[in-house]
Amino acid sequence: MRVTKRYFRMKLRYTVLFLSLFILLAAIITGCSKKEDVIKIGVAGPMTGDQSKMGIDMKNGAELAINEWNRKGGVLEKKLKIIVEDDQHDPKQAVSVANKLVNAGTIGIIGHFNSNASIPASATYNKANIPMITPASTNPQLTEQGFTNVFRVCGRDDQQGLVAATFVSEVLKFKRIAVLHDKTTYGQGLADEFVKAINHKADVVYYAGVVQGDKDFRAVLTALKGKRPELLYFGGIYPEGGLIIKQARELGLNIPFMSGDGLIDQKFIEIAGPASEGSYLSFSPDPENIPNAKDFLKSYRSNYGEPGPYSIYAYDAANVLLRSIEAAGSADGAAISKAIHEMKHTGALGELEWDKKGDILHSPYVVWEVKNGKFTEYWKPGETNH
Repeated sequence: MRVTKRYFRMKLRYTVLFLSLFILLAAIITGCSKKEDVIKIGVAGPMTGDQSKMGIDMKNGAELAINEWNRKGGVLEKKLKIIVEDDQHDPKQAVSVANKLVNAGTIGIIGHFNSNASIPASATYNKANIPMITPASTNPQLTEQGFTNVFRVCGRDDQQGLVAATFVSEVLKFKRIAVLHDKTTYGQGLADEFVKAINHKADVVYYAGVVQGDKDFRAVLTALKGKRPELLYFGGIYPEGGLIIKQARELGLNIPFMSGDGLIDQKFIEIAGPASEGSYLSFSPDPENIPNAKDFLKSYRSNYGEPGPYSIYAYDAANVLLRSIEAAGSADGAAISKAIHEMKHTGALGELEWDKKGDILHSPYVVWEVKNGKFTEYWKPGETNH
């Protein structure tokens, strides 16, 4: 009898212990499987390395918009969570980042910055049916793929190249042009659009590619100097652009320099120093002159300091995405993309609408000049003289 009682006591003890462990395990499993009550928004771009300034500016703009929405209660009665990934402006890394953001459960992407990152990543987002809005990728190929989920809030290189070519041929009236590019999707694409647009209006006496990441461009500059160009046009980003114009001046190549939106950042002036003075760059109008941008500029400066060139684009891109989620009434990618296509968004940049490809209907490129160490608007299409 004594053995039997002891046996039942031990059995009861083990049963209680087993049930306790079972309940604890079930609670852990339930907690892990419970979905976060948030909406995840991905932001992708070069967050480290030589172009990190652009990526961080873009991240800050998107974050500012997301924080504003969270203060109002979020979207679809859920708070918003930003997930930032670094693509290092590398195509392979961009695809890896895209897969990571898809697997993390993001329902929309702000990014990428570089066209050579946005184009391969867009295929991943398209397969997952996740809308992607780039603040900065201008290569036409991005929106020529037929993807209904891909958008941009900036213009295209065929538009930018045309404005630059018109300025060079009709305002500066130059006839002998040298063209360099950094062999990237963006840089070479922009240079080629410029060459295409200036065809029959001027002679391209020198055309060559340089390697992104190189530091010494004296050999190629010496070669093009011998062709006696009146202007040097460069397709690329500020790390190389700043060194190219600096070394050109050191070699006595004192001709005007022109490039695109990839150089319109204070980093270009810091790298090039006094050699940057007088450079021409194509970009959108100054936000300081856009009435709608006033609140954005004030809020951004109070949170992050001076905005970069694409901070405002990322801010509008994030607001477009969040408004479209609200309009769709769900996290379904197809419904969100449809809402963007049908949307007329009044943002910090002004009125934004999209065509079937995902391009904005109006892209107001102008020409800027570096004057006294600062970027200033210089010319806009329609002005034949300055």
